[in-house]
Amino acid sequence: MLRTEIENLFDGKPAEYTQEHFRLFAEFKAALNAGEIRSAEPDGGEATGWRVNAWVKKGILLGFRMGQIVDMSIDAARQPMFDKATYPVRSMAADSGVRIVPGGSSIRDGCYIARGVTCMPPMYINVGAYVDAGTMVDSHALVGSCAQIGKNCHLSAAAQIGGVLEPVGALPVIIEDDVLVGGNTGVYEGTVVKRRAVLGTGVILNRSTPVYDLVKGAVYAATDEQPLVIPSDAVVVAGSRAVTRGPGKDWGVSLYTPVIVKYRDEKTDAKIQLEDLLR
Repeated sequence: MLRTEIENLFDGKPAEYTQEHFRLFAEFKAALNAGEIRSAEPDGGEATGWRVNAWVKKGILLGFRMGQIVDMSIDAARQPMFDKATYPVRSMAADSGVRIVPGGSSIRDGCYIARGVTCMPPMYINVGAYVDAGTMVDSHALVGSCAQIGKNCHLSAAAQIGGVLEPVGALPVIIEDDVLVGGNTGVYEGTVVKRRAVLGTGVILNRSTPVYDLVKGAVYAATDEQPLVIPSDAVVVAGSRAVTRGPGKDWGVSLYTPVIVKYRDEKTDAKIQLEDLLR
């Protein structure tokens, strides 16, 4: 079984990696590329709705351990490139149904890119990521290691979806279906953004900054056991909250915080509707 073999090789580092080990890793990476395995998957029994597959993360880390640094340069004199032999640029073809617009984008081997995904230059998708059908990854956007991106999402220009590869038991960043991630937005540290949410320009989501829901009168924050979870249909904008004690209060200082100002309605849908002609 693939899982057992990967875990055994990860836990018991051999003195030397053999051709059989590299064959095993190639099988593992092919399964990642096909979307047959993923670092996290939906699970209704979990509080977040997602379950981490630690063994898959072990397999990804195993690739870094096994690989030797090799010259991957197209032109070593003008633009040198050196990386692990186990993680070259992902091989794509026209019949994959993925549109990669010319201009310097890179997709690392060992990630799933579904049919109908559009990649605008220059953007980057790292190993272990899962990008589902109909999603657009816009210019200068990053999809980090093991990040899970749902169907029909829009990662706007310069959006940063952080990677969570280690520790292996940590949930990666999750962006569910039909989410709009605004320009210059950052989603980090295992945050889960539920379906149809809208993240306004410049919103930063992480484990240390609470989110204030003005509609429901609630405050959402990560705990030691659970990541930050943004509710379905929430419209989040960048806001601030006043410092209420100490010198900060005297100086009139405010701290950044994300704020939910509304939940999606027909007006919101009309504003953010993605243009099918671009796909």
